[in-house]
Amino acid sequence: MAGGIDINCDMGESFGAYQLGRDQEVMDYISSANIACGWHAGDPMVMEQTVRLAKERGVAVGAHFGYPDLMGFGRRQMDLTVHEIENYMLYQMGALYAFTRAHNVHFQHVKAHGALGNLAFVDMESSRAIARAALRFSKDIILVVYTATLMVPVAKEMGVRFVEEVYADRIYNPDGTLQSRKVPGSVIHDPEKAARQALSSVQEGYVVAHDGTKVSVRPQSLCVHGDSPSALSILQKIREELRKASIAVKPMGL
Repeated sequence: MAGGIDINCDMGESFGAYQLGRDQEVMDYISSANIACGWHAGDPMVMEQTVRLAKERGVAVGAHFGYPDLMGFGRRQMDLTVHEIENYMLYQMGALYAFTRAHNVHFQHVKAHGALGNLAFVDMESSRAIARAALRFSKDIILVVYTATLMVPVAKEMGVRFVEEVYADRIYNPDGTLQSRKVPGSVIHDPEKAARQALSSVQEGYVVAHDGTKVSVRPQSLCVHGDSPSALSILQKIREELRKASIAVKPMGL
């Protein structure tokens, strides 16, 4: 991304009486919000509140679509056909679009969540289904793809508008995929460590995998997970280090 970097974060993941994340505080440190669409998290009331909050804070809005798995937070693999994946994605995008249109907010991007995103790392046809759904919805929408995975060549092949992202708060495998959350230490909670990974990816073009391998990356957006208890402190540290490096933060669509 010329002249700056986007910071995206998963938002709107509360459900009914259950509160998750610190959206009010986190929103001040990001430039793009991935809003849950009611299947892995979120509900119509939360979606409404989150779109309104993003508009108030000047944060760009996108859909965070996932498996229909509220109980498992979308982190359990499901046996779906590519046709189902495509239509499930369209359904969730349509739900969020209703709220963005109601608030006169631009619908900037889409991003796969959890186990569905992990599948797209390694499964060509699932990646194609996701890119196809994005194109069917709008030729202008941005698809967030995971750098150093096959989602990148698939996005190029399909002709979808896309940006590549790096996770600041996750440990990588040598092949560019994310180390499973089942492995202790796979989620980074130390703000200093997360900021180092963010800066090395932006300035040096690599992240260090769990075995010490340097994985080449081309980040246009940095992601921090909003449900992490250390999300706010990680974002504050990343913004501090980006400011020191004179790297501007702006939405991925700019």
